[in-house]
Amino acid sequence: MSSFRKKRVADEIRKVLSERIVRGLKDPLPGFVTIREVEVNTDFTRAKVFFSVFGSDEDKQGALDVLTDHQKSLRSEVGKKVRLRNTPELVFVLDESGERAARIHQLLDAAGAGEGTDNPGEDA
Repeated sequence: MSSFRKKRVADEIRKVLSERIVRGLKDPLPGFVTIREVEVNTDFTRAKVFFSVFGSDEDKQGALDVLTDHQKSLRSEVGKKVRLRNTPELVFVLDESGERAARIHQLLDAAGAGEGTDNPGEDA
């Protein structure tokens, strides 16, 4: 199976899900939800949907619950818009990589700022 085809299918699924979330679901999504990436297995029977939520921990759990509750309707929408023999099962995974990157960046900035004050006798 071509990895190019897998990427194209994953991108199409991401677009369909993103558009559906923008139009809204029956239950409102807490926080600001973004579909970050979709990974499709080789036989297109399963798609891991990585999403991020800008909000509190309760918003993140609430968004996961809402997406899981609407899994069947979202899968149906994917089946209508993406032409595949079988519509993949959607598995939603909370992606916190952006928050981890921001935290690491914050720690590095704090460490960099602290280095300048450790050696007051040195000339800059």
